[in-house]
Formats: sequence, structure tokens, C-alpha cells
Amino acid sequence: MNHRILPSAQVDPSAEIGDGTTVWELAQVREGARLGAGCIVGRGAYVGSGVRIGDNVKLQNHALVYEPAVLEDGVFVGPAVVLTNDRAPRAVDPDGRLKRAADWEAVGVHVAEGASLGARSVCVAPVRVGRWAMVAAGAVVTRDVPAFALVAGVPARRIGWVGRAGVRLAERPGEPGTWECPRTGEVYAEASGELAEKR
Repeated sequence: MNHRILPSAQVDPSAEIGDGTTVWELAQVREGARLGAGCIVGRGAYVGSGVRIGDNVKLQNHALVYEPAVLEDGVFVGPAVVLTNDRAPRAVDPDGRLKRAADWEAVGVHVAEGASLGARSVCVAPVRVGRWAMVAAGAVVTRDVPAFALVAGVPARRIGWVGRAGVRLAERPGEPGTWECPRTGEVYAEASGELAEKR
């Protein structure tokens, strides 16, 4: 395979690392994880057991991606982002005994194609972040995010729409529900709280 793993990174032998992917210093990729081609795993990032990551995904420094997360192609995960996996986290059970892996059921975060998660944002599983959506830095996502939505705050709420270029869309004057990207000129249509590209 044509990939690069820095000497201080820990990559389990059962993990699959795609061509052109780089795993930087002090990162950890656990058993059974699968990373596609052209990915970047930043310094100190964590990829949990069995996590599925597509092609051309960027995990910035100290991002924590807990199993069973799925990240589709082209996803951006900013510095110190956390994708959780436990609805009711406890170190011990009601009798005070230390909980083991078999004592809870992991739930995952699914991040669809092209979406971006800003620095220090948290996705509280189980949630899905839609295609090309953008989560603002520091946001806490507790419910599904529609495709192309721009969400911010605690808990995260939609504050606008973004296009594939990551730029906030502007509603066309005199055309309610029609949005345009000021950078690319791409046009989008809004209906029932969802946004879709116009063909």
C-alpha cells in the first residue's frame, strides 16, 4: 500500500489504510477501522474500532472519532472535535461495579459526503449530519442536521444554508425558497425545511 504512517502513530495491524493516506504523530487507529484513499489523520487524533471512513477525509489534530462512526467521502473534522458513542455514559453500573465493553451498546454518528464539523464541536450520538452541511465551531449537535444546513450553538440549531463551497447561501430577491452560492453561482431550492441542488 502507498500510505504514510509516522513512527509515533499507533495503527492496529487489522486496520485498513487507503492509498495516499497519512497518519500523523501520536494518532491512534484501532482494530478493524477502515480509512479510504487520500485521507489525513492529524496529530493525536483517535479513530475507534471498526470506524468507517471514506476517501479524502481530513481529521484535524486531536479529533476523537468513536466507534461505530461512519464518515463518508470528503468529510472535514476540525481540531478537537468529538463524535460520541454512548447515550448514557457511566463508569460503573448501579451496583458500583466497573462497566465493561459488554455492559453498553455503542451508538454512532454518521457524517455524510462533504460535510464539515468545526473546531471543538461535539456530535452526541446517535445523529446524522447531512451532505455538505456545516457545523460551527463549538456547536453541540444533538439531533440530525439536514443536507446543506449551517448549524451553530448549544444545542445546535440551523442558522442558514451553505453550498458545496462552504459559503453561506443568499436567498434570491423575489424568489422565496431559492438560494444561490455567491462564490460558485450554484442554485438550491428549499422545501419543507430541506435544501436540494437545482438541476
